[in-house]
Amino acid sequence: MPTLWFERALLADGWAERVRVALDGAIISAIETGVAPAPDDQRHGAALPGLCNVHSHGFQRGMAGLSERRGRPDDDFWSWREVMYRFLDRLTPDDIQAITAQAYVEMLEGGFTRVGEFHYLHNDVSGARYADPAETVGAIVAAAEQSGIGLTLLPVFYAHADFGGAPPAPGQRRFISDADGFARLVEASRAKLPGDAMLGIAPHSLRAVTAEELAAILPLAEDGPLHIHAAEQVREVEACVAWSGARPVQWLLDHAEVDARWCLIHSTHVDAGETARLAASGAVAGLCPVTEANLGDGVFPAVDYLAAGGRIGIGTDSNILIDAASELRAIEYSQRLTRRKRALLVDEAEPSVGATLFARAQAAGAQALGVTNGIAVGNAADILSLGLDHPAMIGAGADLLDRWIFAARPGAIDSVWRAGRKMVEHGRHIAADVVADRYRRTVTALLA
Repeated sequence: MPTLWFERALLADGWAERVRVALDGAIISAIETGVAPAPDDQRHGAALPGLCNVHSHGFQRGMAGLSERRGRPDDDFWSWREVMYRFLDRLTPDDIQAITAQAYVEMLEGGFTRVGEFHYLHNDVSGARYADPAETVGAIVAAAEQSGIGLTLLPVFYAHADFGGAPPAPGQRRFISDADGFARLVEASRAKLPGDAMLGIAPHSLRAVTAEELAAILPLAEDGPLHIHAAEQVREVEACVAWSGARPVQWLLDHAEVDARWCLIHSTHVDAGETARLAASGAVAGLCPVTEANLGDGVFPAVDYLAAGGRIGIGTDSNILIDAASELRAIEYSQRLTRRKRALLVDEAEPSVGATLFARAQAAGAQALGVTNGIAVGNAADILSLGLDHPAMIGAGADLLDRWIFAARPGAIDSVWRAGRKMVEHGRHIAADVVADRYRRTVTALLA
């Protein structure tokens, strides 16, 4: 099996110099530090653990850029959603696979080695179930296998258009389930998962699920993760208060036994009480700041949340732009813009913003997707390397993560190994051309 040698590596107990990592199939079998490279070692710059992308809608990569024209004076998230509904209306399972594979290739090139796919496009174009209830899950699994990315599948339960069990709208017909149908979907999905793929479930939001339905479906996750959209929009918060007298995150904390298995996506609009309680729950806040900026969602109170001991993971959500460093950078920059100060997201023991953000996202991302990661013996060999000859890395020392996150254009990631396989080399995924050609033909036909 190959051995990898790095000038430096971020191990479980911190940075080490001159590191040899031995692989046994998908697993790291040995680590040596302070050693010279052997003749057969693959030599690289700086090694980092691959990151987990806690929130993705893979098919939305195909509509990236299609909603950036002003359609009406009050354009916002809700008008963007109308564009999204029109795009997904025509997608076949083959289309979903082609688009999602392109998204996953870009994730690996951008530093993500596992994705949490929040998958809700279950039904055919008429709204009827496919003969195989997990037909489109098969497309997601095929995309993950072609790209090589690790997969945590999160089938979505979606039954209503708004709080209190409002009937679904026509544009939502491809999402809709009832509790029994969703149970069949989950079991059919479980049967399709390969290798080290994980399965959780995702009640879409409190808009889309009643309290009774939420209680009925949660056991279907078994020991897997539980993800839910929460408090992304002001209008959503107002509607939740009108329905229940409580804000969305408040309602979940009061009624759903939120704990470390949960990942609350966005949570953009939380008050001080919710911020403190969510941090204390052990759940992960799944932040997608590039998408949140693109949709005009708002800014998560990350300074207060981290100060209270909260856990944050990062996701690419709509996949408008796929890059781990951009998501991390956007979290810090959003805090700087709202507070008009700099270097805000640091720990007392770690003055580097980049190192703090990376460590938080690595640990909480793995938690949210139900896995263990990090460059350590016995863990999956999910590793990325930064090229130390990249212009942003020249002379890098303790500030290496700051340089990558804040100063490096795409291209700083030289190689990526996923489960021991080298999937990215010289900054390019090994299947990039094949996947991009199919993606190009698919999207061209969809937009014709």
